[in-house]
Amino acid sequence: MNADSNSRPVNADSNSPAATAATPARTPVTVIGLGLMGSALASALLDRGHAVTVWNRSPEKAKPLADRGAHVAATPADAVAASGLVLACVLDYDALHTVLDPLAEAGALTGKALVNLTSGAPEQAEAMAAWADAHGAGYLDGGIMTTPPGVGNPEMMFLYSGSEDVFTAHRPVLAALGDPIHLGPAPGLASLYDSALLGLMWATFTGWLHGTALATADGTSATDFTRVALRWLNGAVSLFLTTYAPQVDAGHYPGDDATVDVQIAAIGHLVHAAEARGVDNALPELIRSTMRRAAAAGHGSSSFAGVIEVLRGTPAG
Repeated sequence: MNADSNSRPVNADSNSPAATAATPARTPVTVIGLGLMGSALASALLDRGHAVTVWNRSPEKAKPLADRGAHVAATPADAVAASGLVLACVLDYDALHTVLDPLAEAGALTGKALVNLTSGAPEQAEAMAAWADAHGAGYLDGGIMTTPPGVGNPEMMFLYSGSEDVFTAHRPVLAALGDPIHLGPAPGLASLYDSALLGLMWATFTGWLHGTALATADGTSATDFTRVALRWLNGAVSLFLTTYAPQVDAGHYPGDDATVDVQIAAIGHLVHAAEARGVDNALPELIRSTMRRAAAAGHGSSSFAGVIEVLRGTPAG
């Protein structure tokens, strides 16, 4: 992750993909795609006083934004021509190319900064970056780490990867959407982080729901349990993660806190308690199975971080 909070705008002429106004106020920005997320992006930019041009295949979706002062472009070409910075947030990459390919062939993207917030795979982002470069556009790929109601909240992360020049020049505008974090020059990084963080979120949600089902079976409220669970997550669990990360980087997993073998025994208590209360045990059984495979592969005396070798498919020994 780059120390982007200290980034300084690069010097760029008006035809550069990185060119932008000296201050973010009233900076022209085009938003392509007005689904729930695209509309939230445009709305956040309007809240910060930017000159926003929008285009959507279904024009009626633009009316609420037009009522707030957004300019509604009649065509994608008009939309792109209105701003040096173009944000795209459409259904998928096929839809993105349907909109942008004719413009690229006409040279309309030359000198533009294209920030793609369309969800996709890292490989698609890499291909899109090469495509943009071939058509003279600077490219950033983005991952939006919130739902539409969170757009505009400075505590919500927006992950970017690709051209650092484009990111640095347009960072003040991107900050209207949320906290902009540049992960590095590889265009696929934002998409990769997006997928990995969503996996972490869903696993955390499911673990919390399993724990909540277990605790509430004996009369505890979900609110009371969650209060304690958050202290556990923000304290001890957070410390475990920061301890294990260097172990993963080094490929060395000293079991000086709690070994995989010890935790296999401990998870048995969770399985028993859940069975006794009629709570589904698919998640704990999956975790126990994974730990057992790690132990069988020689990581029984390792810290829990050693389980990553099984997840990576590393051969035993």
